Amino acid sequence: QVQLVESGGGLVQPGGSLRLSCTASGSTLDYYATGWFRQAPGKEREGVSFINTKDDHTLYADFVKGRFTISRDNAKNTVYLQMNSLEPDDTAVYYCAAGVGGLMPIGYDYWGQGTEVTVSS
Repeated sequence: QVQLVESGGGLVQPGGSLRLSCTASGSTLDYYATGWFRQAPGKEREGVSFINTKDDHTLYADFVKGRFTISRDNAKNTVYLQMNSLEPDDTAVYYCAAGVGGLMPIGYDYWGQGTEVTVSS
């Protein structure tokens, strides 16, 4: 079983950047695809991006393409989400998850507690 801890959230002005981290313990992320999801108040959880384990294939939701980049550091057992050109609509709690992959929550068995991102002037 893998435990996931997110960090790096905070308050940022529109146009700013943040880098979220998802660090795993209990197991290596090498065994899993790792995804980032977000949930804004009153909205459903939605997939942002994921990275495949075997070939580092990545996939992004249309609303973050060109602004967000997912990457991983195997030595640190950590996956990152670099978020640039942030917009107020990016405000949400961001979760990382480990599982078989994709942009749907059903593809993931393990979830972190989330880190809050607020984009506001």
